[in-house]
Amino acid sequence: MFKNPYTCASIFAPRMSVQDLLLAYQKSPRLFSLADKLSFSQPQNIYAKNLRGSSAGFVAASVFLNPLCKELNHLFVCNDEEEAAYFHNTLENLTQALNIYYFPSSFKNKKNYRLLNSSHVMLRTEALTKFSSQLGSRTGALVTYPDAVFEKVVVPNAISSNIISIKTGDVLKTDELYERLVNYGFERTDFVYEPGQFAVRGGIMDIYSFGNEKPYRIELFGNDVDSIRIIDPETQLSERRLLNVNIIPNLAYRQAGVDMQFEDEDKISILEFLPQNTIVWLQDEEFTKERLLICGDDLTLALSSEGNLASSADEENPLYKKEIKADDFITAGEFSEQLISSSCIG
Repeated sequence: MFKNPYTCASIFAPRMSVQDLLLAYQKSPRLFSLADKLSFSQPQNIYAKNLRGSSAGFVAASVFLNPLCKELNHLFVCNDEEEAAYFHNTLENLTQALNIYYFPSSFKNKKNYRLLNSSHVMLRTEALTKFSSQLGSRTGALVTYPDAVFEKVVVPNAISSNIISIKTGDVLKTDELYERLVNYGFERTDFVYEPGQFAVRGGIMDIYSFGNEKPYRIELFGNDVDSIRIIDPETQLSERRLLNVNIIPNLAYRQAGVDMQFEDEDKISILEFLPQNTIVWLQDEEFTKERLLICGDDLTLALSSEGNLASSADEENPLYKKEIKADDFITAGEFSEQLISSSCIG
């Protein structure tokens, strides 16, 4: 049984900084014992109790930074979107790590499984892309919540095999590249200002990849890639130079009139998608299962004619999914079965 190793008195000790407190957690024998158990090859089922306030964040950060767990990935399932966002921010601040990803639901509103949130799609795409190329070592951590876990994702090889890689010195077949971008859900515009757009002006091609904060500018000399830079979407000015980039396709939806090849790919749960060396942290396992049951009921209603209350404006929105299928979502029972083969902390 794993218990909180510190009393309130130690947490509020005078002149103790956040990093001092984190170091105290890291040096705790109980934290070392926890990290040691998680390093075993066979699945571990560990129950953590008495973690109140921010102590859960300190425990998670301590394990994430522990040398015994340096090859492990982590999936943190919080109770809801707000708690997940807060925990993600806490974990980033404590660890100073750049490989902790927020994994939200794709949809704009609860109970509406047709209208997507473009910024959430971008965050999911970034995270899935990072983990799709995982080869046994650590990629990092995902912080999520039941509504996001409810959605299945495309299989890893469907992502990695469809990433467009461009490096300095490459010779591009530009017409084929433009066609491929359109087939991947990109829109050709005069200037790029949001993910999913590309622009061509003479020997300059700007591409705003899904899953990236800023667009890329590819300068061509004929068909040769002369240089690649990151640009500011507001000023359109170049920032730093890159040797190569990966252009990430839209994994979650299709633009109006464009058939995305990912629509027909097999879908799996995020638990199946993540590498075997992933530790699953559950804020409340029973709550997660109950929330998945509620999501399932909402989906059943959405699939019925009574549940489709979309307006004509919604249906014309490129973020509107005309087709949703029950097989694209996980059930509470499937989630429980898949947990058995994972090391879990709850």
